[in-house]
Parts: sequence; C-alpha cells; structure tokens
Amino acid sequence: MIPAMEVYEQLKKNMPERLWWPAESKWEIIIGSILVQNTNWTNVEYSLHHLRERTQFKPEKIADLPLDELQELIRPSGFFINKGKAIQGIFSWLQEFNFDLFAIENHYGDELRKQLLGLRGVGDETADVLLVYVFDGVEFIADRYAQRLFSRLGIEDVDSYKKLKKRVYLPEDFSTAEAKEFHGLIVDFGKDFLKNDETWSAGFLADFTFN
Repeated sequence: MIPAMEVYEQLKKNMPERLWWPAESKWEIIIGSILVQNTNWTNVEYSLHHLRERTQFKPEKIADLPLDELQELIRPSGFFINKGKAIQGIFSWLQEFNFDLFAIENHYGDELRKQLLGLRGVGDETADVLLVYVFDGVEFIADRYAQRLFSRLGIEDVDSYKKLKKRVYLPEDFSTAEAKEFHGLIVDFGKDFLKNDETWSAGFLADFTFN
C-alpha cells in the first residue's frame, strides 16, 4: 500500500490552503462533476453560468428542465447530449428521495458508491467526487493529477484510476475535510508542477522519498 499521508503532509505544508470543489451548492457540484468529464473547467464555467441563470441551481428546477433545453444550456462543455442525459438521470434519481441527501445516504449506507456507479455518466472518479463533496464521505480521488504525481514519486503501475485507488492507504481517522483538502492540493500541485520535467524539477516534491 502507498503511505499517502506522507504526501498529504508535504502538500499541506508547502501549498496554500483553498476550498475545493469550487461551487456554491452541492447541486452545482453534482452538475459540475458531470460537465467536467473530458473537458476543461473554463468550458464548464460557461455551462454552469447558463444553468445558474436558468435554474438558480434549485434541484426541482433542474429536474424539470426539458432534456433538449438542458442539453443546449450545457453545450459549451462538449458531449452535451450524453451529459444532459446523465444530469437528467441523476436528478430524477435524487427526486425519488425528494432531494434529501441524508435520506439517500441512510437508505444505501455502504452500498451508496455501488448505487452511484449504476447511474448514467457516473464512473469511479465521479462517484468518489460525489461521495466526498456531496455526501461528506471519505475517499481518495485518484484522478489524473494524482496518477501523474505518484508516478513521478516512483510508484509503478498507477496509470489508471482503479490501479491507484486500490493502492492508496488513508488512516481510519481521515476526515471528509481532509479528503477534500487532499484532492484540492493535488489538483493545485498538478497545475503548477506536473506540466513537464522542468516544472517537476522546480517543485518541492522533486526530491521526496517515502520513509
């Protein structure tokens, strides 16, 4: 197993603290987690702006949007046909529980991740994002930045989400706030230091070794 806490402590020590995921509500996070797939955040922001003006991110309004209108609103994010169907499916599922996130968590318990993976457009990364940022769970989000980071740190065979996820160990007392912070720190570090060999060499983890 990879002792990820050593990396977390170094990131926390050397990176400025920031709030992640960038959103004003959990409903916005749910939508953003779908829209960001296979595109950049700048494109997502255009779509979120359109949806905010149209629905104020009220879940009932999102659920009631006609599919063709929803797809048009999120067009800037690309793959808008499938992403629209995914958002509609998720909000239809949420509507079955009257948009009560606590009721959903209590209903599914330890099976929640499995249930999320059964929703259209929700893969491993999106499921973990939802568990951490929407349902206040504790998961390691093994996204591409994380894969590149641990590969740079000399960990072999972590070139996919599932491979890295299986190998990362988090302590039992790791909190939701820490899980959010860890993910945000890795994203910020990736943007600054995982661009190429030069930026990696200039970063504070270039000489890091696991104890």
